[in-house]
Order: sequence, then C-alpha cells, then structure tokens
Amino acid sequence: MPDDHRDQRSNAVPSSRLGRLYHLGRASGDLALGLGWQGLREMVRGSEGSGQIEISPAQAKRITERLGHMRGAVMKMGQLMSMDGSDVLSPEVAEIMGALRHEADPMPLSQLDSVMRRELGKGWQKQFQEFDFTPIAAASIGQVHRAVAADGRELALKIQFPGVRESIDSDLNNLGFLFRHTGMMPDGVDVEPLLEEGRRQLHQEADYEAEADALEAYSAALGDDPELRLPRVHRDLTTQRVLAMDFVHGTPVDQLAEQGTPQAVRDHAATLLSRLSLRELFEFRLIQTDPNFSNFLYDAQRGCLMLLDFGATHSVRPELVDLYRRMGRAARDRDQDELRATCEAMGYLRPGAPEAEARDMLDLLEMTSEPLRHVGPYDFGASDLFERVYHRGRAMFFGNQFSSTPVTDTLFLHRKFMGTFMLCRRLRARVDINGILTPYLDDPAARA
Repeated sequence: MPDDHRDQRSNAVPSSRLGRLYHLGRASGDLALGLGWQGLREMVRGSEGSGQIEISPAQAKRITERLGHMRGAVMKMGQLMSMDGSDVLSPEVAEIMGALRHEADPMPLSQLDSVMRRELGKGWQKQFQEFDFTPIAAASIGQVHRAVAADGRELALKIQFPGVRESIDSDLNNLGFLFRHTGMMPDGVDVEPLLEEGRRQLHQEADYEAEADALEAYSAALGDDPELRLPRVHRDLTTQRVLAMDFVHGTPVDQLAEQGTPQAVRDHAATLLSRLSLRELFEFRLIQTDPNFSNFLYDAQRGCLMLLDFGATHSVRPELVDLYRRMGRAARDRDQDELRATCEAMGYLRPGAPEAEARDMLDLLEMTSEPLRHVGPYDFGASDLFERVYHRGRAMFFGNQFSSTPVTDTLFLHRKFMGTFMLCRRLRARVDINGILTPYLDDPAARA
C-alpha cells in the first residue's frame, strides 16, 4: 500500500443533507468566483478559446479541500472529472485537482472508533496486535489502515466513513439540483440517467461485503497469474463497512511516469493493464470499472501489478461482449456498414440518423480506434490521439450531435477503457494493442 497520507489533518464527515449541501454550495461558489458564471457556462459548453480553464491555484485548492472534506458521492464525481485534466487545466491547477484521485481528509479518531465499535464490537482493539491509527490512504468512501491481527496476519483495513452510505441519494439529488438550475449543462442534455447510474454504482461500492464477494470472484477468474496479484479477503474481520485484506506493497502505477523510470518498465506496466482490461471483457466478463490509478500498485522487484479495489466490479452480458467484438473488428478493418450497425445496436446512433450525424460518429470512432490498426507497439507518448479525440468529442457533445442515449451498462465499460488509455498515455508507454486484441476479435476460442 502507498504510504503518503501521514501529514493529513482529520475532519469530521458531514452527514446531514443540509450540511453536505452547504459544502457543495461553497465549492460551487468557489468555482463560480474563479471563472465567473459566464466563464463557467462557456467551460461546460466547450466554447472556443485558449483551451485552458483559468482558475488560480488558491481557488482550485479551496475547491478540492471542500470536496475532500465532504467525501462520498460528491468527491467521487470530482475524482471522475479530474482523471486527467492536463490538457484542459493549467499545469498548476491540474496538479491540485489531481489530488482528488488520491486523498480525502481522514476522519477523526472519535468517528473511527465509533465505526469500529459498531462493526467489530466494543472491544474491537483486542482483535489486533497492532493498529496504526494514522490512515495510509483516504479516498471518497473510506480510509485504509495498516493493522496486525491477533494471530499475526498483516492486514489492510478499509473502513467506511460514517454517513457516506446514507448520504449517497441526497448527494446525487444535490448534484442534480446544481446541474439543472445553474445552466452548467448543455441544452437538452438529460443528466438523470448518469446520476442514476452513479447512484447504483455508489450503493454497490459502499457495501464492503459485496466488494469482498467481487474480489473473490475476480480472483477465481484470474487464476494463477504471476504478473497480476490480488490481496486475499479476511472474512472474520469483514463487515458491510469494514473490509479486511492482505497488506500489499508497491508503488502507485502512475508514479512510474516520473523521470528516471526505464521505458521497459513503463511499457511492461501499461501492457499488463491493457491485456487485463481485454481479458476482463472477453474472458472473465467481469470488469473492475474504477480506473483510479492509485488502485494499481507496481511491485518492481517481482515485475507484477497488485490490484486493490473491487467495489466497482460489474459482470458483462454475453450479448454485449459480442457487440464489442463486432465493433472492434469493424473499427480495425474500417468496415463502415458493420460499424454503423453496431453503433445503432449499442445506442451510439439512433436508427435512421441523418447521414452527416452518422458520418461524424463513425469518424470519431475511427479516430479513437487508431491504436487497434497500428501494427506493432503503439507509442502513446509520441501520439496526440488523446487531444484529437477529446476536442472532437467535446465539440460534438456540446454541439448536440449525440442524439441517442447509449446502452446504460456501456457507461462503466467506457470509464474502464478510457482510464486504461489515459494510463498508457501518462506512462508514455509503447503497447502492442493490435497484437493483444486481435486474438479476441478473430479466434472463436477467445469466446470463453
């Protein structure tokens, strides 16, 4: 587990809806002051300009501190929005906003003790030889502590923030209110399906017993792979709000982007994650959908990846897997008729869409699938593909060119694959996407 949260100050988690609405309102106010409401509307509507969102570092710091103080659903949405802001935000602001991917304020000891007494009993500390009260990580839903069980097992305990589970619905209702009544969304865009998907996923992530089930199911699907390792669940110390796992060591995978990391190491880590993403879809039909980079640790001594978080794990319908296989083949082979048919089946295009609308969508998909057609390692570090896709897609979205709602259960898949794409780019890695994917597209045996 990464150990970089020792200097954080604790703050009680606000639990009432009014309290949480207050903090959300102040964060929104800070953003509005930074941009001006007109600037905020121009930002979300994709207006042309310098391409940079100008918020001062001090204003961005206040926004992230407020979201970090709230934790829960609002912070989770902030994490998603800050997955990679380096092409939209100024470098200074992107660095500050990126803190949302890694840290939240830890809860005070009084709240921690209250949660542990409720989950493990009044004498909960007797179940441990050691318990480090300083968390090694604090995220949107809970924080992680290192502990040694009474029988000597070295553990990582994920402990849920109090009130977070109960506040999911009110947080998303507050966000919906903000989106609907501030003009922050383009005309005609219905945010309700997105909020409902977020609601469903967050309720799942807040059930740690369900996460333990998902981790064990994923482990069974993965089998014995020396390059990919998972922590074991310890059921005797696991409840709905406490998850006990093996303590594992490693470096957050995105830190491999730092200067001095050999190209071969970066290529290896990105290739492992790219291969795993495709195995999840085509073999396991079970996908860990949270692409937060801190969920993956790299063990340099063993040359393997450690996979940590399984709260956002989803099974995939066989018919959807087949649609992705068809779409992948069509994009790779530039089969426009088949690509359009799969787009309509997946809800990217409405049947009978005007030719210009269909053409724009197919062009965007052809651009996105560039690494699929490249023979040999694709150099993500030398490519400007992300910028091209980002600006084209944003212009289409805010130009109301997406007139159809995609199949709901493709949303988490897009999140997964975009996260893998961005990690390859962050690491400036060279990955043979064509070589990894082709067997799944062409070999009937890959339908396992």
